[in-house]
Amino acid sequence: MAIPGNFLSSTTETIDPNTSGWTSKLNCTLVKGTGGRVGDGCLAVKSVAAGEMQARTVSSYPVVAGTVYQTFADTGGATVERIGIRWLTATNTEISVTWSLNTAAASASWHRVGVAGPAPAGATQAQVLLSSTETGAGVFHYWENVYLGLPIRTTGNLLGFGTESAEIDTSGWAPDVNAAVSRQVPAVSWSISNYLVGGHVLAVTASGAGNASAVTVDRPTVTPGTDYLAYVYLNPPTLAADTWVELRYYDSNGNQISATRSSLVQPSPGQGWYRQRASAIAPANAATCSLAMGINGASAGQVLRAEGAVVTVAPALQAGSILPYADGSFEQGVAGWTRPSGVAVIARSTPWGIASYDGSYSLSVTSATATASVVRSAKFAAPGGVGASYRAQIIAALGAGSWTVNIKVRWYSAADADLGTTGGATYSFPGASWYAMSTDASVPANATQAAIELTLTAGATNSALYIDTAALWQALPLTAVVVVDETASITLTLRELTTGQAISVYRQTSDGTRTLVRGPDGLLDKALITSDLMLIEDYEAPLGVPVSYLVELWPVGATSPSTRTSETVTITVDDVNLAWLKDPGNPQRNTLVMVQAAPDWQRPIDQTTYRVKGRRNAVVLGGVRGGLEGDLAIWTRSDGERVALHWLLDSGNVLLWQAAPGMGVTDMYVNVAQITEARIGGTAREPWRAWTLPLVEADLPTTTGVNGSAGRTWQDVRAEFDTWGDLLTTYATWEDVLLDQRMG
Repeated sequence: MAIPGNFLSSTTETIDPNTSGWTSKLNCTLVKGTGGRVGDGCLAVKSVAAGEMQARTVSSYPVVAGTVYQTFADTGGATVERIGIRWLTATNTEISVTWSLNTAAASASWHRVGVAGPAPAGATQAQVLLSSTETGAGVFHYWENVYLGLPIRTTGNLLGFGTESAEIDTSGWAPDVNAAVSRQVPAVSWSISNYLVGGHVLAVTASGAGNASAVTVDRPTVTPGTDYLAYVYLNPPTLAADTWVELRYYDSNGNQISATRSSLVQPSPGQGWYRQRASAIAPANAATCSLAMGINGASAGQVLRAEGAVVTVAPALQAGSILPYADGSFEQGVAGWTRPSGVAVIARSTPWGIASYDGSYSLSVTSATATASVVRSAKFAAPGGVGASYRAQIIAALGAGSWTVNIKVRWYSAADADLGTTGGATYSFPGASWYAMSTDASVPANATQAAIELTLTAGATNSALYIDTAALWQALPLTAVVVVDETASITLTLRELTTGQAISVYRQTSDGTRTLVRGPDGLLDKALITSDLMLIEDYEAPLGVPVSYLVELWPVGATSPSTRTSETVTITVDDVNLAWLKDPGNPQRNTLVMVQAAPDWQRPIDQTTYRVKGRRNAVVLGGVRGGLEGDLAIWTRSDGERVALHWLLDSGNVLLWQAAPGMGVTDMYVNVAQITEARIGGTAREPWRAWTLPLVEADLPTTTGVNGSAGRTWQDVRAEFDTWGDLLTTYATWEDVLLDQRMG
């Protein structure tokens, strides 16, 4: 799959099937190598003589001066290398090159190099430069998976790209205690599809013996009461190094009011790269936050390296769970979990990555004797009232021995009075894997708070188990549908899905017709499930026709799915004289118009007539008769409707025309040719317009996804731009801001 947002073509990015996207710039020849990471091909750059050799992209790519661009690639060879962005004028004259630092050491294994920087004044085009310095003639250096484009950053990150990544410089960070901050380029073999990491990493060097740390200069705003998650990849200097990441909160005066630290327990052997997480709910007087990291007891000159710093709203481990991230994930400890009775010992699993379902740690439970112990979470507010149904769930794995797990919910009043437990289900482990264990419980009278309670019975001495992804949520319908008449759409809500499975969603009518429903990446036909909650807005459902939804859930490797079916609902039609014109990929552009006259349809066909001498009838050779073609006559009744219709038609995309039932027209996908917008007479201030839209019937678009922000928020905009003026010179419309579609 192509790198999202890449200016480079697929051939230039992957060097498959050839090297046509690249050319020699200095002291080299190019051939197609084998053994690439994306497909078999890679770019083999061969030195003509000892010294630096450079290859560049054949094409130049348009850029806007002042805008930051990023490039990266995977590479390997016998010497160190660097990558650069070559800035050019409109006449192809080189202005300058933004080079990365050289890698710290040579590596024949695939590793990442990259750099980012603003296009200088006068730059209108850019090229990618690949450089390495060889010790002799005939030496190969290998490249592929090359990117050039806008910076790739974590959506939802409160920190800007310059702080998340060290690809530009270190200005997003400052020494905190006994440290210096710099950049390095170690040879790190990141995952081929991990586009959020570059080549440069942040290096925190202890100035002297003792604790050393660095902190972000960014102080993004936070909302009190919101749960936030901070994480970063750490690369400790030694196996014994005590390294950590910390989420800090500050009041409106800039005074630090809290700090939540999460220490890394790195596995043996080696000093690899480990993503460490810390989370905390913003206190009542919190205004801003920062991310810090450091080493305890460092020796002078020790270096902690880091990459990919993120602060974001903590994700729900289960949609609607009342447990904070820390209490459900155990990434920084046992949080509010306790052992009210029994001999079991609870702790965060150790080391990093030894046992986890989500993240890198879990709750470890060990029992020296074959007895029962009670383990309980902290209590949290449980809205819903008497009789509401709650579901408690853990994901557990057997560590040693054997266990029986009973899960239930314990309830408390507003005054913290213990109201006992409800629900209860008992499980044993059928094998050495991760298993979901849940129970349903009704809210008793006077209950306002709840906790998960586990009775864990060890079946042998020295038994051990691991618990992760603990959640407690109000159990709502698994499948729900709501009609939104204002937008002529239906919202389908699917809850408690299993991530990693595949999903297909069909719209069905009473005659048995089934049509796949559209999702973010096209029709939902065995699409990957990435969240336990899905909200699907179906803007292509027919008007005034009862429909329901069939959902197929495909476990990994399954040959048949489990299914769900929704209730039947109908979109209301208030006025049969109105019709919808919709853009399947951009529903924000859908518009309602008044129909003046339906088309008089034609169905063209390509034919050639041969008149044979001596025969009465001609021989006619023709193709298949085409679909419907005709002119749709409509009115817009206000300036707002007129502007909206132009906005809809501007893209030239395939549209969906929907009329009320009984009008003799079925829903139809159409291409719209040259339009006519005419006045209907009257004064110049008359807002009505008469339109003629030449329609050509089209097939349902199968690969068009529903365009949306994909999680983009105002915080993302705020993290990337300093002023509103910067937006005006970067985006043409507010829709472009939402979709991050920049000018140039």
